[in-house]
Amino acid sequence: MSRKQESRPGDGVRGRQGSAGNAAPKAGQQGVKGGSRRQHKASARDTALHVLTEVEQEGAYSNLLLNSALQKSGLTGAEAGLATELVYGTISRRNTIDYYLEQFVAKGMAKLQPWVRNLLRLSFYQIFYLDRIPPHAAVNEAVNIAKRRGHQGISGMVNGVLRNVLRRKDELKLPKDLSPARRIALEHSHPEWLVSRWIEQYGEKTAEEICRVNNESPPVSVRINGTRITRDELMQKMEEQGLKVAASRVSPDGIIVLSGGNMALTGWYRDGLLSIQDESSMLVAEAVAPEAGMSVLDCCAAPGGKTCHMAERMKGEGQIIANDIHPHKAKLIEDQAARLQLGNVQALSGDALELDKHFAPESFDRILLDAPCSGLGVIRRKPDLKWVKTPEDITEITKMQRNLLDRASTLLKPGGVLVYSTCTIEPSENEEMVKQFLDRHTEFELAPKLPEWQRFSQKVSRENEEIEINAETIGLQILPQHYHSDGFYIARLTKRANA
Repeated sequence: MSRKQESRPGDGVRGRQGSAGNAAPKAGQQGVKGGSRRQHKASARDTALHVLTEVEQEGAYSNLLLNSALQKSGLTGAEAGLATELVYGTISRRNTIDYYLEQFVAKGMAKLQPWVRNLLRLSFYQIFYLDRIPPHAAVNEAVNIAKRRGHQGISGMVNGVLRNVLRRKDELKLPKDLSPARRIALEHSHPEWLVSRWIEQYGEKTAEEICRVNNESPPVSVRINGTRITRDELMQKMEEQGLKVAASRVSPDGIIVLSGGNMALTGWYRDGLLSIQDESSMLVAEAVAPEAGMSVLDCCAAPGGKTCHMAERMKGEGQIIANDIHPHKAKLIEDQAARLQLGNVQALSGDALELDKHFAPESFDRILLDAPCSGLGVIRRKPDLKWVKTPEDITEITKMQRNLLDRASTLLKPGGVLVYSTCTIEPSENEEMVKQFLDRHTEFELAPKLPEWQRFSQKVSRENEEIEINAETIGLQILPQHYHSDGFYIARLTKRANA
């Protein structure tokens, strides 16, 4: 049940209004009760508690809030790694933690103040799931935080609950008579409705594997800037600096960084030799297959990773129109293109549903619609997604995806290629969406399969188990367990030249 403490990358990781006395103080500040107290320097646990409480109360995204809290707290090295692990681990395992803690909290978890509830959660996570932290140290730290932030009654309750957990830890097991969906939901900490959905769509074994892998830390992967350096050259530079790296099995432009710290702080990143991007996401530019001199439209482009990858493949020749609805995100695209020294990217801000009002029909050789989606393929990076998404959210997002596809398709030249992609594993947003589009638009058909994608038609080996990936369906669906990369869907469509 325990595992080694491990930190997750902070490049893209994951609420309600409480009563006046229940709001958590900012990271690095001391809670105040009955007057001022001496300022307390934030520890890893203080910082994690602040983030967890804000995520629950305010609906904040944990990845953004964590990055901000780490900067404000000044935590570095092992302490920053511990705070990161506590935030992601506690959110990832939330319903399993609550299931067990309910047995020890007399009035129930729901009636606790949010900061107290999250203090118990992150402490239970250390005791039950981490093997490097002495359990009694986790308890003592929790009691000290409770004393600083609350009163004697709260610290006594926290002490009693956690010491009872320690005494009964070996007894904490799930009942054996649970339904498959309930068992997987509690064993791997996912909402039961989502587990049931995946069992129906993929079968029990695959659904459980998805849930299991979703609780693992995602690897750090980077994409080379092919206009500036080759993969072998950059890997050699990294190894010379003492980094442990491996070539991506998913993308020919990808490198897995097995050890080496935050890549965004390196000279290679600053000088535009690499970008931080998940391996599955790197496949999108390969699917678009843009050529030098082409006119390309990226409908929903921010923050610009796929845009710039396409620009790199075009060797700076031709033009990419990169659109995003938010002006500040369009600026991110411009910044990325400038860092990578790519002069063929033009960022603009507007509603992707209105692009057909700004460009003439059949204006583009290639169109990428990396559509807004439920995000169920990136739960490892954003674990709070699984707790906030609902079946209704999926229904609503499919309406937008349908409209985006219909409107964007009018801008493609005959003989051109439209790539539809999402970072979800939900069939209604993926294969079913594309099937319905083809039924509505008889001028479109599936584009010829990329010869190089035959590598996805074979079995891949992971942890001594062979997993079949089927590239012969409508589009390519990669699940998180296939390559330990994000869950992703990519479909290539073409408009008939005589349409």
